[in-house]
Amino acid sequence: MEVLDAASITAVRETAKEATPLLLPAHSDAISYQFPSLCSAIDAWKGHHDANALARREQEKLDAAAPGRGHSSEAEKLERRLKQQEQALEGFAKKIEKQQAIGHAIQEHWTHVETILQQARDAVQKQGWKLVLKGLKENPWVDSGNAADRTMMVRLPNEEGQPGQVFTLHLDASVHQNAQRYFEAARKQKDKTSGATTALTDTEVALKRARKKEAKQKASGRLQTVRRSKRLWFEQHRWSMISGGHLLVGGRDAKGNDSVVKKHLSGSDMYLHADIHGAPSCSLRAAQGFALVEEPFGQLPPGVPSFKLVDKLGDERITDDKLEEAATLALCWSRAWNGGGAHGTVFAVKPAQVSKSAQTGEYVGRGAFIVRGQRQWFKDLDVQMGVGLVAINGVPLLMGGTVPSIKHRCQRYAILAPGQTKKEQLANQIYKATGLRTDDVLSVLPGASDVLEDVGIFTPFKSNEEE
Repeated sequence: MEVLDAASITAVRETAKEATPLLLPAHSDAISYQFPSLCSAIDAWKGHHDANALARREQEKLDAAAPGRGHSSEAEKLERRLKQQEQALEGFAKKIEKQQAIGHAIQEHWTHVETILQQARDAVQKQGWKLVLKGLKENPWVDSGNAADRTMMVRLPNEEGQPGQVFTLHLDASVHQNAQRYFEAARKQKDKTSGATTALTDTEVALKRARKKEAKQKASGRLQTVRRSKRLWFEQHRWSMISGGHLLVGGRDAKGNDSVVKKHLSGSDMYLHADIHGAPSCSLRAAQGFALVEEPFGQLPPGVPSFKLVDKLGDERITDDKLEEAATLALCWSRAWNGGGAHGTVFAVKPAQVSKSAQTGEYVGRGAFIVRGQRQWFKDLDVQMGVGLVAINGVPLLMGGTVPSIKHRCQRYAILAPGQTKKEQLANQIYKATGLRTDDVLSVLPGASDVLEDVGIFTPFKSNEEE
């Protein structure tokens, strides 16, 4: 096998028609190159496969959903606006000064301008614009001309008497009228400056109010509302963070179950399902999950840990303890929560054991799957869960989880059990105490609940420093 140089590889990519594992009689007259494998031949022909392309696309989706660098508090937005307005006013002042200076310079060099004006008029009248424009190259006092506007770019003498400041000379206007044009432009600019000054004052007042509001909000422990065009992809499902940072996702309905299994269950992941009708299909991701951010983005109030979604965790092993934690949530997300039971059972299997293919004569409906083979059972699980405040990719969110994991990760949390209080009422209480949107809160609450323990979720939060 010969080693191809750069020129040969270029020729292959530009002229190759086919990559084949064996030569046929039809290839006898064609130029061929040998490679150790079919894959290496295709790489030489089409270029190497970019294995990280999918990961980059997924990260771009996350960046679009998360606030990222474009996210700002109201005070930060007003601070930028104030700076822009101050810069604009500074630019207006310079422009006014320049326009007035040119007007005064024209008046000061009245004779010089009058001479050029008269010569230009006579030349255009006798020779026409075409010849006049050609001859401007030899005139150091005139840069260019515009026949349609009947104007010329003319220079005024500097302190040494040499060509200096350039201005627009209108041939159909007198020297006084030309100077007056610049004074009028300066006057109009002053009118704009007056409006900009008023806008600047309004911004200063609004900034003062925004800072006061944010200081009050921070002191109360409420989160700043984040406006975003997209949600993080896992928010369309039930989701949580398992010990080790693993991501657990579960379907909200039949369509969601199909999506979880088809798109987010593969490799070393584990499939979980409560042993009850109407339970969600859940996937415990082995590699994908969350990592703690040491320097969180934005201004988060006390008691809100910050994480980022990652495609590669340091430890991708799914242990029995992690499975049991995920099983507890799979049970809480099922009808067991509203069914009144205190305990339940969940099974876990590998992705290869989950199939949409049924036996002849059988039918598998939307959101349902056939599970074959041995199952790992988790029995007598408590129907109880916690909710805590976290920030994912800079977005403040309410996260559900098992009671121990929520207490371990979150300083602000609440412990819930099946109860009588409607989740809409609970969501409204959480909104008042935290500032989170009720829609984001409702998607996390499992159903009607009783609050067994509350630390800064339903009531104002006090950090250790405040205490």
